[in-house]
This record gives sequence, C-alpha cells and structure tokens, in this order.
Amino acid sequence: MNRRTLLRGLAAGLGASLLGGAPVAAAIGHDSLRIGLTPVFLDDQLAFLERWRAYLERQMERPVAFVQRSSYREITELLLTGGLDCAWLCGYPYVRHRERLQLVVTPLYRGRPQYQSLLIVGERDRRTRELPDLEGRVFAYADPLSNSGWLVPQAQIRLYGKDPAFFFRRSFFAWSHRNVVEAVAVGLADGGAVDSYVWEALEVLHPELTSRTRVVQRSDAFGFPPIVARQDLDALALREFKCVLMAMSETDTGRALLNELFLDAFTSPDQDLYEGIRALMQQAGLS
Repeated sequence: MNRRTLLRGLAAGLGASLLGGAPVAAAIGHDSLRIGLTPVFLDDQLAFLERWRAYLERQMERPVAFVQRSSYREITELLLTGGLDCAWLCGYPYVRHRERLQLVVTPLYRGRPQYQSLLIVGERDRRTRELPDLEGRVFAYADPLSNSGWLVPQAQIRLYGKDPAFFFRRSFFAWSHRNVVEAVAVGLADGGAVDSYVWEALEVLHPELTSRTRVVQRSDAFGFPPIVARQDLDALALREFKCVLMAMSETDTGRALLNELFLDAFTSPDQDLYEGIRALMQQAGLS
C-alpha cells in the first residue's frame, strides 16, 4: 500500500463529522492545494515556507502552493471567492464568515489551543498600567481584521464607556503584529495591541526589540488563529490535508518545522474556542 492510499484511508477514518458536514465539490485532482498566509514574524520566511511546502507535498503527494498577502482582508477575500483552498486565518474573520468557512485544525501553543492580546507600551513608560491610561495618546493597531490587534482593544474601550473612534488622539494600522512592536519600541506609538504568540516569539528571536517594550495588560484567552478552508473544497482533499497537519508532531521533520513555528502540534478544532470572539464582536457592536 503506497503512502497516498494509506493517507486516503486515514483521512476517510476521520469522518465527515470532524469537518462539520462539509459539502463535497469537484475533486481537486492534480491542481495545487492553495494555502493563504498573512504576514508572520519569521526572519527567513521564504526558506521556511519552501521547506514546509516540500514536506506537505511529500506527505500528500499533491502540489502545494503558499499564497502570501499583506493584510487579513486580502487573504479572506481570496478564500471566500475561491482564489484559495485553505488559509491560516485570524479567528476574527473566521467568526465573521463561519457560515462560508470550515475549521481544519487549531495550533497548540505552549500546550494550549489559545493565545491572548497583549497591550504594550514603551519600556520607559512606567505610568501606563491599563488601556484607559492611553486615552488621548497615539496607538498602533495590527490589522482591522485582527482579533488581538484590533477587536480586543475596540471592545475594551466600549466596556469603559468610551467611543473607540475618539479615544486616542491618533491611531493607525501597522499591518502586522511585528510592526506594532517596532512602532512602540521606536516611539511612533505610545501603545499597541499585539498577538501574545508573536510577541513571545519575538522575545526569543529578537530580545533587543521586545526589551524596548513592556507588557502592561493581558486579555482573556481566545482560540488560536486556525487553519480554515472554504466550504466547497473537496472533502477528501480536506481530510488528507487535516491528517497530514495533525501528524506533523509525529515525524522528525514535522516536529522540526513546528519548532520553527514555536508550536507544539496541530489539533482537531473545537468551535467553542471561538465563542469568545463572537462575544467581543457583540460587545464592540459588530455582530
């Protein structure tokens, strides 16, 4: 039995229930599985993605193509219009479009499928203790479709009885979590909201950068940004992809790739993990 035959058997064994009863569309055949990615923190991103692509192709015996864009909106639109098959997406756009998307896997980070939004300020700022202390100052958001980098502070500001549109003297989008950290570190912003996973990875990779910032507040835990697929993706191809991702932690090469991502594994997703984001949307008046 060759690897592809075995993989198909394992994928079929996962069952349609794990995929939320996804409808079956035309088979993908020999076309590339197109996977969308938003900006991440990796220093040697192109070299890493080439190794990950080669690994996935070997395991699936199917061409794989990574598609990168600079904003969550671009990746989300490509996914919703059929320009992508799957994407590693923030939980906020997933919840917004959950009727048109399906969960594939959720990463495990430090043993949990969750992360937090961090409120950061410059290292020399010793008077800021929480978000209200930044009222009337300059703030950096990550992306308008970022849960940790936009939705969380928006909801928190409304919780304080304030209007986010007038809370800061000025705010801007940095278009990546790393850019938010850099903006705060060099003083372009007095504060910013970032993904804890990215900040903590940067703390390992670039302590000279994160040491110029200070974490003053941590949010509740939310479901880690999942890998999702469009609803009409061929069900068998999707199960094969899911099976390969979940098996990465069981191979030497897969574990090495996960280590570079600062992840433990990919696990079967739980819809309830993302209910906290839905609650934030309601709090921010966006549901």
